[in-house]
Amino acid sequence: MKEMARCNSSSVTEFVLEGLTHQPELQLPLFFLFLGIYVVTVVGNLGMVLLISFSPKLQSPMYFFLGNLSLIDLFYSSVTTPKLLGNFVLEQNVISYSGCMTQLFFFCVFAIGECFILSAMAYDRYAAICSPLLYNVTMSPKVCIMLVIMVYAMAALGALAHTTAMLRISFHGDNIIQHYFCDIFPLLKLSCSSTNLNELIVLLVGGFDMLATTGTIIISYVFIIASILRMSSAEGRSKAFGTCGSHFTAVGIFYGSITFMYFKPSSGSSNLVQERVSSVFYTTVIPMLNPLIYSLRNKDVKNELGRMMGKMCGLLQGTCLNQ
Repeated sequence: MKEMARCNSSSVTEFVLEGLTHQPELQLPLFFLFLGIYVVTVVGNLGMVLLISFSPKLQSPMYFFLGNLSLIDLFYSSVTTPKLLGNFVLEQNVISYSGCMTQLFFFCVFAIGECFILSAMAYDRYAAICSPLLYNVTMSPKVCIMLVIMVYAMAALGALAHTTAMLRISFHGDNIIQHYFCDIFPLLKLSCSSTNLNELIVLLVGGFDMLATTGTIIISYVFIIASILRMSSAEGRSKAFGTCGSHFTAVGIFYGSITFMYFKPSSGSSNLVQERVSSVFYTTVIPMLNPLIYSLRNKDVKNELGRMMGKMCGLLQGTCLNQ
């Protein structure tokens, strides 16, 4: 009866985002913590994009894909983090229905895009290590551009499927989303109509994306490891493992948190806190970690960053002396 009463109420025109915590003593410290993470994310990813764009030594397929990963991470974090910060300073963090659907669409675009760009990077490493003599042909500029277009196309199609399915269901009465952004499952819990189609789309689209991307990554690394083990030079093996280490770390962290969130068995509200922590990790922390992982573990990026910083310091010193 209570469910029928809720579903017979007026249609929802806006949602209230519940956020991470209701404990007042944690609101301000968490606000500054996530503000700091967001600033590092923006500076790190934007810096990586600019560094790769303007550095002649980083004009290779590997860095082309890395630049796209940084671009995706920059927007990925920006879709959810501002609303997360709002939860810590606003008494009631409200988002309109259209704003919620827009946030859901772009969240899906960049989440799916991250999966596919990581698989494209795995294929690039496979081509570089297993077929080094044919690498320039296999990963020509035309091929790289086509792969990136496919990444964004698959991301847009997947996001469109999820968002279109969400637009067809009804929301009445209860408008409190037990999350800090408009994600698929928290929204489905508020629906008054059948969500069978939505759950089927999550299973089919999500399953296809995971199988296609993880399959590419696993197969690529099987051939990569086999090729590395056949190398006679210890220095060659070390260098080959070094070029894959950053990517493998990023893949492990991202897919680990995504799998926990979307492919674990449902066990009611007891795992709500764990789900939010997992969501924070892959929407906020991972976009911050990726540029750090690739800059700290990559000699070329560190050298170019040092050269650019030195040039900027020289220009600043020259400007101060002239004044």
